[in-house]
Amino acid sequence: MFNLATKYTGASQIRISTATGITQGRVSQIIHRKRQVTDLEVFERIATGLGLPDHARMLFGLAPLDLASPTGDRDGTHQEQTEELAARLEVAAAVDPAMVMILTTDTNNLRLLDRRLGGVAIADKMRAQIAQIERAHRHAVRPGIRAQLAHVLAETSSLAGWQAIHTGALNDAWNHYEHAKAAAREADNPAILAYISGEQAYVLLELGQPAQATELLQHIHTTHRGHVPARLRTWLFAAEAEAAAILGDEATCRTALEQAAAVLPNGAADLNMPYLSLDAHHLARWRGNCLVRFGDPGTIEDLRSALAGMDGTYNRAESGVRCDLAHALLAQGEAEAAQPHIQRAQQLATMTGSRRQRRRIEELAKAVKRALS
Repeated sequence: MFNLATKYTGASQIRISTATGITQGRVSQIIHRKRQVTDLEVFERIATGLGLPDHARMLFGLAPLDLASPTGDRDGTHQEQTEELAARLEVAAAVDPAMVMILTTDTNNLRLLDRRLGGVAIADKMRAQIAQIERAHRHAVRPGIRAQLAHVLAETSSLAGWQAIHTGALNDAWNHYEHAKAAAREADNPAILAYISGEQAYVLLELGQPAQATELLQHIHTTHRGHVPARLRTWLFAAEAEAAAILGDEATCRTALEQAAAVLPNGAADLNMPYLSLDAHHLARWRGNCLVRFGDPGTIEDLRSALAGMDGTYNRAESGVRCDLAHALLAQGEAEAAQPHIQRAQQLATMTGSRRQRRRIEELAKAVKRALS
């Protein structure tokens, strides 16, 4: 956004900071796309502080100051904007099913990289991918192609949301999920909409609002129960179980886990849902993560089974499993056995840049140290 302000006014970061009341450090982060501005009031303050012309104001979704000129057109800029729109429409018209497939493959490859390396390592690639899909989607005219692009945009924005959760950028995560849901509705895909909404519940969990997360997950399941595949229903039940575990509701947690196991199909993945990998080993991991909170003695075996079933490509997930296993071992008085799992979890969390995992690892490491002292 400030890049446009610089384009239209030539303003330096210091001038932008002085005019808007936003610190220079935050201005720099916004320019380099490390932070985003989403509040309309802040947009208005920036536009007013920098004296942006009407056509620039309208790019930010703000009303022109010159109400006598509804388009904000002055000094011949209207023609320039018309030509730019025509060029963008022409580029978007060249997008065909093959191009959509390429974009889909790129998103799937980013998903694989995310599992191994984490979101921080591929942040620039993610921003570029979302920007490319958004440009194509915004100016696509053919309904079929536009719907396909909306589907890819929904999946990609959802992935960005999950990455933001793990880096602790919860506001960014929420916004990514809102954009993803809007795209999923345009794509008219109930499965991806249900999945995105379910992932958004994890923002509430991270904010310490498990009751609201539970309510959201139950609403999703009730609303989409007859419109989503069995594997996704398993995922939704397991997510409900996790929220119930955080609430301390063991009965609801166990019931949801039983329902998840009852509808789990064979295999680990579905070509129609590349965003979801879930098999018996993954569900064992989830079960262990939930029941470790209640001191269930069977948790250790569940988690060891989940760990044995991992193929080395889910580094962030493995970090979580090892955290849960260390927690379970510690609860059984086996602090020494927990230590190597904590150490490996720390390595994997550092590799994938997961602040979410690192916070938990630090707490467990302190608990183990106390137990051994």
